[in-house]
Amino acid sequence: MSQPTPAPSGTPANRRNVAGLQRPSGWPVGSFQNYADAQAAVDGLSDHQFPVENITIVGVDLMQVERVTGRLTWGRVLAGGALSGLWFGLFVGLLFALFTPDVWPSLLSALVIGLIFGVGFAAIGYAFTQGRRDFSSATTIVAGRYDVLCEPANAPQARDLIAQMGPHPSQNQGNQRVQPQQSAAQQPAAPQQPQPTEQTDARPEPQYPAAQQPQDAPHDVPRHDAQS
Repeated sequence: MSQPTPAPSGTPANRRNVAGLQRPSGWPVGSFQNYADAQAAVDGLSDHQFPVENITIVGVDLMQVERVTGRLTWGRVLAGGALSGLWFGLFVGLLFALFTPDVWPSLLSALVIGLIFGVGFAAIGYAFTQGRRDFSSATTIVAGRYDVLCEPANAPQARDLIAQMGPHPSQNQGNQRVQPQQSAAQQPAAPQQPQPTEQTDARPEPQYPAAQQPQDAPHDVPRHDAQS
């Protein structure tokens, strides 16, 4: 029986795996205290048509943070187990209801079975702790700071663009989205241009004296007959 030959080390899949294990390279063009600012800075570079495929966000000083969410008691443990069991029983009951004519009996039986198993598993798990962990928590991985690295060819341009965004690009990004709407609403109305009015000739019309008849002229004018 022939054995499968291993893939050569030069295949694209192996190259991607090896590249993912290497230390990130590039010039630091920005450093931020939280991931939101680093993400907003890269988004701002993308808005300026910058080749963001040359950008890498690196989390430095990684820390495992466990946040305590509450105190555990037998009541809370059993209630949480019952709730998770009911959800699982409901899911299984709906699946069985698709293939059986009796919908409600199969659904109710699945809910009861899920409730029993949920409470049982929760009680067994809490009993094994023997009171050494009477609290619930959530664990996350956070970084002390987030550095933005860029390839040397485009690093000066990226540094200048990030410097224009300020120390908190996430806050500036929200203000830039709200500012155009406010400026459009607060923009003063354009002054109305005065409409041209009809110009009237204000010069006084000349007053001519009325024709006066001579006072010495006779009132009776002699007529000459045709027969003389």
